[in-house]
Amino acid sequence: MLEENKAARLIAKACLEEKAGDVLILDVGHLTIIADYFVIASGRSVIQVRSIADNVEKKLSEHGITPLRRDGHNQGTWIVMDFGSVLVHIFRQEERDYYQLENLWGDAHEVALEGSPQ
Repeated sequence: MLEENKAARLIAKACLEEKAGDVLILDVGHLTIIADYFVIASGRSVIQVRSIADNVEKKLSEHGITPLRRDGHNQGTWIVMDFGSVLVHIFRQEERDYYQLENLWGDAHEVALEGSPQ
């Protein structure tokens, strides 16, 4: 099993491979018991949102990791994938703008992505 931080980064990388927009990793471990990290990403269409989720699942399965739960794949507007200590939220851009999940967790520390200047 990958450590949580590495799993979150692998998920973010898998999102970026499918051209996800505005990918971020939030360290929420000190704010909630439901997860240590949230990975949030956006797609431009239902098809892209599903493709991003499918790639995340594929890349993690290569490391022997499968989601405990997955919801929203049929609708494709907001897919949530539960990898235990890492929750993945993949939104269609309209839903992300509406729900503003990252603002709800405004006290969370944003983890820099590889190659990011943060």
